[in-house]
Amino acid sequence: MVNQYETVFILTPVLSEDQVKEAVKDYEKLITDNGGEFVNQENWGMRKLAYPIQKKSTGFYNLFEFRVEGSFIEKLEVQFIRDERVLRFLTVKLDKHGIAYSEKRRKKAGIKNEVKEKSNKA
Repeated sequence: MVNQYETVFILTPVLSEDQVKEAVKDYEKLITDNGGEFVNQENWGMRKLAYPIQKKSTGFYNLFEFRVEGSFIEKLEVQFIRDERVLRFLTVKLDKHGIAYSEKRRKKAGIKNEVKEKSNKA
């Protein structure tokens, strides 16, 4: 059954901008190759962490909102665990209230759907 999920992951701050983009593309490809469909994607940039992780006080934050089969989430999280570039991650299954809140948040912030814009440009 296809469910909607939201994943936030933090990449290590020692990466260059190109390496961050490459890591994000790797995870985009992993999701789409396994039948996933992106709803929204946001790059929050480098932010200060609430507490040090692996002696690092900042990290590159990224948010993915996507629809995929539930069985894929374990595979995605195993990839996050194995990847040295990822400091932390959190994946949440969205219910109807979570989906509504996410849409409302995007509208209020004026965030356009980057995924649709990318496909229109290509």
